[in-house]
Amino acid sequence: MTQSSETLRTILALDLGTTTGWALRSFDGLITSGTVSFRPGRFDGGGMRYLRFTNWLGEIDRLSGPIAAIWFEEVRRHAGTDAAHVYGGLMATLTAWAELRGVPYAGVAVGTIKRQATGKGNADKAAMIAAVRARGFTPADDNEADAIALLLWAIETNGGLQ
Repeated sequence: MTQSSETLRTILALDLGTTTGWALRSFDGLITSGTVSFRPGRFDGGGMRYLRFTNWLGEIDRLSGPIAAIWFEEVRRHAGTDAAHVYGGLMATLTAWAELRGVPYAGVAVGTIKRQATGKGNADKAAMIAAVRARGFTPADDNEADAIALLLWAIETNGGLQ
């Protein structure tokens, strides 16, 4: 189904982590993507990564928005405790940011995204990158590939608020 540009809304898809993958479909239908690092600096306090994430969300909203919906990869298992803490902090920051602005948000299970992109709910990183490249995108890494796959899932399943 083709949508006119008047009916499209800006949606953001995120693969949360120290290196966060993002993909955005703007109101004009253009899809952009990339990664952004929230690795703390040597002299940063514990909350600086979350403040930088908050500022980054505000910039995306200001430059490409207003954001109408946010989808994020919902991870239930992490390789380590540190990764789980970072994910939880970024998710708390994201949901608080969205709540303050009235932006709807939802998590999507990793297996759902992988199944949509590759046909396998347990696809590895290389398969995800290959699947996204087959759709015409050029992700720099698996974080960006996951965000693109999530955005395509949202658009194709009408989760994107067309």
